[in-house]
Amino acid sequence: MSDGALRDASVIVARDANELVALLSADFPAHGGEYLFLPGGRREGGESPLACARREPREEAGVTALQWRPLGSHAITPGSQARVHLYEACGLTLGPQQLTEFEQDYELMWWPMAEALRAVEDGRFLLPAGPLALLMAAHSPVDA
Repeated sequence: MSDGALRDASVIVARDANELVALLSADFPAHGGEYLFLPGGRREGGESPLACARREPREEAGVTALQWRPLGSHAITPGSQARVHLYEACGLTLGPQQLTEFEQDYELMWWPMAEALRAVEDGRFLLPAGPLALLMAAHSPVDA
């Protein structure tokens, strides 16, 4: 596995049966306050992007899903081989969050997609992969 693959990440739009999206919120003093973000994180060991995508929302939001839809894979920065893999998860089951010590202040919220997209426009997201995943999910709906 290349060094770049070790830094790959997965970011997930978890959408429930009521079309609400799982968002996390936390205070990031180094960046000036509270920000929103989607469940996601870096791959561990030999994990595939999808295995990482299945693990991260379970840990950060207590969410497991029956259906997974890839939304694309994108370079993180021009100088790195690392990629971020975006997914939409549906058919959700909710359980307890499994937060690490660093994640203890993560607050789980459920927002309508339109409000989440307004938060993107308002600059309320810390990292760019979450807004990109939301836009991809909103503009490429699952066939009915």
